Amino acid sequence: MPKALIFDFDGLIVDTETVIYESWAEIYEKNGQILELNTYKNCVGSDFEKFHPGIELEKRTGKKFNWATIDAEREKLIRKRLEQQKERTGIRHFIECAKAKGLDLAIASSSSRNWVLGWIEKLELREYFSAFANRDDVQKIKPDPELFLTAANLLGIHPREALILEDSENGLKAATAAGIPCVIITNPITAGGDFSEAVIVAESFTDERLKKLF
Repeated sequence: MPKALIFDFDGLIVDTETVIYESWAEIYEKNGQILELNTYKNCVGSDFEKFHPGIELEKRTGKKFNWATIDAEREKLIRKRLEQQKERTGIRHFIECAKAKGLDLAIASSSSRNWVLGWIEKLELREYFSAFANRDDVQKIKPDPELFLTAANLLGIHPREALILEDSENGLKAATAAGIPCVIITNPITAGGDFSEAVIVAESFTDERLKKLF
């Protein structure tokens, strides 16, 4: 049994990924383009090093865009659409069961600390987590393993004593590189990805197989 669970945040605890993808897809549509989901998945759970939707749109259209203005409008739209968003089904019960078994919990996210803590406090989940590792704390984010290794260090455990819960291919790559077993809980954006290295691939936290993890 693992000593600790390390969770991703975006797309796993709260499905922010769908709204973020839709915000980009709408910009593409306004410019007569389609942002294919399989293409967009390259940046899910990571940054735009491998794929940047903005740069790609400029390549396709031959135009230059005022991204400061567009991104500000897109962020406003994202926040509005997420105002009533709740945690994913079953996540609270899963977390409570893990704590009842004596496991320590951490979050390792490629997003900023303010973004993650803002959500965790809003959802009243802060008390369950002992440590947070965010993009502010590391040199490289996922698919680099540094975030997960940092989280394990903050928990005071060897990486192999942890179990990671993720939703994206980039997250799984980071877990594999860290040498930590990983469970994938997909969402509408990440479903259908290559998760062959995962211990379990499930669609939700209500999957009965998750009960056997600890």
